[in-house]
Amino acid sequence: MPEALTYVLDIDGNPLMPTKRCKKVCRLLKAKKAKVVKRTPFTIQLLYEPDSHVVQQITLGVDAGSKHIGLSPCTDAKELYAEDAKLRTDVSKKLTARREARRTRRNRKTRYRKPRFNHRVHSKHKGWLAPSVEQKITCHLNVIRKVTKILPVSKIVIETASFDTQKLKAQLAGQKLPEGKDYQNGEMKDWLNIRDYVLSRDGYTCQCCKGESKDKELQVHHIHQRKDGGSSRPENLVTLCKHCHQEYHKGNIELPDKILKPASFADAAFMGVMRKTLLERAQTEFAPIPVEETFGYLTRAKRLGHGLAKEHYVDARCIAGHPEARPAQTVFFSRKVRCHNRQIHKFNPSKGGIRKLNQSAKVIMGFQLFDKIRYQKTECFIFGKRTSGRFDIRMLDGTKISASVSWKKLKRLESSNGWLIDKRQNNIVNIE
Repeated sequence: MPEALTYVLDIDGNPLMPTKRCKKVCRLLKAKKAKVVKRTPFTIQLLYEPDSHVVQQITLGVDAGSKHIGLSPCTDAKELYAEDAKLRTDVSKKLTARREARRTRRNRKTRYRKPRFNHRVHSKHKGWLAPSVEQKITCHLNVIRKVTKILPVSKIVIETASFDTQKLKAQLAGQKLPEGKDYQNGEMKDWLNIRDYVLSRDGYTCQCCKGESKDKELQVHHIHQRKDGGSSRPENLVTLCKHCHQEYHKGNIELPDKILKPASFADAAFMGVMRKTLLERAQTEFAPIPVEETFGYLTRAKRLGHGLAKEHYVDARCIAGHPEARPAQTVFFSRKVRCHNRQIHKFNPSKGGIRKLNQSAKVIMGFQLFDKIRYQKTECFIFGKRTSGRFDIRMLDGTKISASVSWKKLKRLESSNGWLIDKRQNNIVNIE
């Protein structure tokens, strides 16, 4: 049987050391000397002042990333918690959809309004970050805060990384790694702008039709769109004539197979942007808990030296400095979801120009979106709702359980708070 840990708070809500004495926890709950404050992870709060309590030194390792976060608070001998948190990757696309909706509305309603480019937020607030980056930094702080509320963490260690994209590009192309002045002698040396370079590289010829369209106007096309993380690097640009460019965006033609999408360095760029900001904000928010920084090559050396598997929560245990600690028997997997949908109307009007509402009631039959529920002895989540009281329920990873089930067959376990969380038994153990 896996040993289950119960996380304990004192009467004032301060975290104490967790316990595995399940029978004592049951006695305290029955005697009303404690109450349940959280179901996942299971946390109770004492309703009396204990005679004494001993708090050990706990180091929280944080494996920061652009898509996943690994968390592992450890003592010298034991791992007390393990979590793999998955972040959102749709923020940029949502912002693009919002921008399109606003522009079309302004075109319909206020065509006289002049653009105000000097009022952009990045020109008013120094240190401004893109919303997609800001949201991920906030998620890092949220998951760290969640752990510090259930465990008496004495030190936080965050792994931050800075990537050399020039070396990454050279490795993928099988070229010599740049050194010294090689960084100043890039492929665009002596060129005034990137457009002229791309046109010259492609021989001033459309790479789709090779001039068969007879269209002499040439344009530069982004192979990997900017809204999907593509940049204006030369390998992400290709020369197309105006006719092929328009037909491609209409979906009438496809680019030749030889025009391959280049590797995306969006994750590497994100880590370079957020590393200093995350460390500074963590040091400010979690004071007086000391927050330290470590690097990926140190984590990798510890993991390989102890023969551990490559998992985010395993890396976090190595970051905490206790790779030999006994791993937790339960691993929590969480996923960030959107909390609000502020789109009022659907994008495509129905016949007659009627713009239908896009929103329904927040709570239907006592259930709301992303609530954790039980259906036929299976714990899952609500991913879709209808006013009739029927719901689309799925597992944490999106596996569909039922596309339409009545609310009468559901039992709510936890309310939605922006995070879906579930637990699984940990099958990764240390190799002796």
